[in-house]
Amino acid sequence: MSWDKESLWQKSILFMERAFKEEREGDVFPLWASMGLELLCRSAVAHVSPLLLAEPERDQKNALHILGFGTSSPRSINTTQVLGLCKVLFTDFTDEEVKAASTLIGRRNEELHTGAAAYAAFRVQDWLPGFFRCCDVLATAIGQSLEALLGPEEATAARDTLVAADKSIGSNVKTDILAHAKVFKAKDEAERKVLAEASQRLGDELAGQRHHRVVCPACECVATVQGADVGKQKVEHGDGCIVVRQTVLPNRFNCSACGLKLAGYQALRAAGVADHFTRRSEFTPSEYYELVDPEDSSVMDEYMRDYAERHDYYQFNND
Repeated sequence: MSWDKESLWQKSILFMERAFKEEREGDVFPLWASMGLELLCRSAVAHVSPLLLAEPERDQKNALHILGFGTSSPRSINTTQVLGLCKVLFTDFTDEEVKAASTLIGRRNEELHTGAAAYAAFRVQDWLPGFFRCCDVLATAIGQSLEALLGPEEATAARDTLVAADKSIGSNVKTDILAHAKVFKAKDEAERKVLAEASQRLGDELAGQRHHRVVCPACECVATVQGADVGKQKVEHGDGCIVVRQTVLPNRFNCSACGLKLAGYQALRAAGVADHFTRRSEFTPSEYYELVDPEDSSVMDEYMRDYAERHDYYQFNND
């Protein structure tokens, strides 16, 4: 069994080629595309380390297989875990890409393992832009391109599809912003002032609750964004505390003043509120390192039970 990056990449190319030979409105096209996408995801993870594809287990047989020591039936992690790793490893593989890939691959499982015609009502326009975005992000992550994955003609069509999708998102977001701006400006000045002051207080409060303050593109009041952690944490040891800095990719926007809400990185980017930000957290050494107080008997008992279970010491002598 081969889990190396190159073999997975080449097999992904083969499955993509088979997909694009099929009729776009048929059931076979998305079936082959979903299999090609899963292999691409696994190739991207293997690009970082093929060991990440091994299903964890006590004797490390699956990891040993990758290292060349062999095992009769090596097992790899499931697709959901692979997509989760792609999100962690590659900044541009956001929740939107995870959702697009999960939807397409999930229907593949339904198609193959149930009596349902999973792709019959799955319109190409509903999944193809997300599929192309996943392909573009992952191919770039491993130093390749859409041209290498799909061929020059299909890659050109894919890029045109992505440009059109971005324009559609941008148009919808712009319309939404203008509508909220119009409603907000129609309110009398006193009400707008009250709403602006309330949004300022709420923004200050939420700033300590994993939110980040931004200026609303519709009403110019204080709004907030939230997002997903990306990249490695930066840990600094300060004066009696440990400071952890984590980069966040925003994917949710909310303005309490005018009511504008946006979801998804692409929508936030179209609205101009998608800048990555850094979350700063402070911990005491005991909190960060999860130190155990030896004077607390209940904590020590729980710790020893957990230690015994993890090391197969199931018998306790209470005498």
